[in-house]
Amino acid sequence: MTAIDPSLLLSQQQVKQRETGKSSLGKDDFLKILIAQLQHQDPLNPMEDREFISQMANFSSLEQMINMSNMMGKFIESQTSTSEKLVNTLDALQKLMQQQSTPSLAQYSEWIGKTVTWDEKSGVVQAVVQKGTDIWLELEQGETVLASRVTKVSQ
Repeated sequence: MTAIDPSLLLSQQQVKQRETGKSSLGKDDFLKILIAQLQHQDPLNPMEDREFISQMANFSSLEQMINMSNMMGKFIESQTSTSEKLVNTLDALQKLMQQQSTPSLAQYSEWIGKTVTWDEKSGVVQAVVQKGTDIWLELEQGETVLASRVTKVSQ
């Protein structure tokens, strides 16, 4: 007696999934259906003018809605791009304003050789030093003072 080949058993067979088309019809599909309908219509009972005009109007409406949807997508993309550019511009402006509001080393260099007063002390500025965002004044006596603490500058 011969054994049955296991590959021939029904349980071993793979079931092919039935494939379907797209879930929605586009304007090209609609036009193909309309053309097929015109080609296969009964010559003794052709489609009435009203039906044909109605279907053409539906096709036109579909096409306009698709075009409007595409344009809306482009509009949204442009708005997103514009808002990103605006955010970048605002960031750059904030950095510029911070730089403008932070006193620079060059501004304090005018104090060299002048007498500065702070906390009821005073001294003549010999040099101006920047450490990070802070400006420090080096005085003749070897003392240093933070420029933001100075209350008076005089000759």
